Amino acid sequence: MNRIPLLVLMLTLVCGRVSAQSVMNVSLEDLFQLAEQNSQRLRVSRLEHAAATQGVQAAKSQRRPTLDLSLSGSYIGTATLLSRGLSTDGTTTVQYAIGAADVPNGAQPTPHWGNEFVAQASQTIYAGGAITAQIQMAEQGEQLALLDVAKNRQEVRFLIAGIYLDLCKLQNQLAVVRHHIDLTQQILANIRARHQQGTVLKTDITRYELEVQRLQLEQTRLEDAVRIANHQLVTTLHLPAHTQVRPQQTEAAQPLQPLDHWQQLAAHEHIGLRQAQVQAQQSNTQVKLERAAQRPSVALVAQNRLAGPYVGDLIPTNANVNAWFVGIGVRYSLSTLWRKPHAIRQAKIRAQQRTEEVALLRENLDQMVQADYVNVQTAQVEVATCQQQVTLANEHYDVIAHRYEQGLALLTDMLDASQQKLAAETALVNAQILLTYLYYKLKYTTGTL
Repeated sequence: MNRIPLLVLMLTLVCGRVSAQSVMNVSLEDLFQLAEQNSQRLRVSRLEHAAATQGVQAAKSQRRPTLDLSLSGSYIGTATLLSRGLSTDGTTTVQYAIGAADVPNGAQPTPHWGNEFVAQASQTIYAGGAITAQIQMAEQGEQLALLDVAKNRQEVRFLIAGIYLDLCKLQNQLAVVRHHIDLTQQILANIRARHQQGTVLKTDITRYELEVQRLQLEQTRLEDAVRIANHQLVTTLHLPAHTQVRPQQTEAAQPLQPLDHWQQLAAHEHIGLRQAQVQAQQSNTQVKLERAAQRPSVALVAQNRLAGPYVGDLIPTNANVNAWFVGIGVRYSLSTLWRKPHAIRQAKIRAQQRTEEVALLRENLDQMVQADYVNVQTAQVEVATCQQQVTLANEHYDVIAHRYEQGLALLTDMLDASQQKLAAETALVNAQILLTYLYYKLKYTTGTL
């Protein structure tokens, strides 16, 4: 593939010195490479894939230990000892470890500044398969995001191919019309010379002048259509508005492989089918998640707590107390016994639905590939027919032109032969571009564009 025009264009875009009449001679593959870099749609889908990749890492992080740290400071108000009658008078007998003592009611000596530091670590050792299922769900989401990038790439390429081939068709038609304008003007010059000699009528000149005007009007119409198609292509590729795309000679469609070849390609490469298969896998994973909710979760737990002052006794003690523990925590929700069976059955039905959708999509895809394949075969026949028609039209035109020069044919015969030649050449151009388009459509349908 010739990448020189592509590299030249990218350099001029970077330098910002694209001229007002920048002409870009590129092939369709070059435009595909430009779309890979400039397409806003592809940028968005790539960012979505990057986010999904991070989602997989986030799901895997659930298997790692959890560590919580907490640090707090507080102001503790003065503790007040009250009697059962809520009075601060008298005393209250307080039982200590060393014996009982009477303590006066009222305000008690209280340390006012408190602190607490807690460190807790936990490690899930069993969650009923929920963590594994969540990781699988995230990985399947990443696959869908990656397939979405590929799907957008196929759609962008097919859109560009359609505009590019339409531009090729219009420019080829424009070349045919310009050739016929030159040919008609040559004939008109000969008729004018013969009119001066008195061998043809003024009406013959008028007829050919009308034919030239008709062809010039067709030329104007095609030039306007070329500008429209060029603008669509430039806008899609995010190129400078003044860029003029000049398609290189389009390559003919490759020899058509058997239908089974394309059916197998579609079964393995079609983006929509692959997405449906991953979605079916996601539905099965959702069943695992719903079942995991019915199972207990088990985790190892360790905690260290340093706090002060000690307020466990009736009279606070101005000291820090450090305590720690290690244990196993088990949690189980009994409500899942009557809530989750319905959710599990629903998830199973969704999974079955996704499986049926995959089968349905395969049937539709088989029909689409077969229809596109037959259309390509029909277009091949049409191209061959148009080529024969062009040959016959040229031969007929040469015979009529020779007879007209000899005075054996009328001017109307000459005009008819010229119009038949133009129609045949235009039909051949259209048929060739249609064949290429249908071939690319077959590749798009199979996911191999």
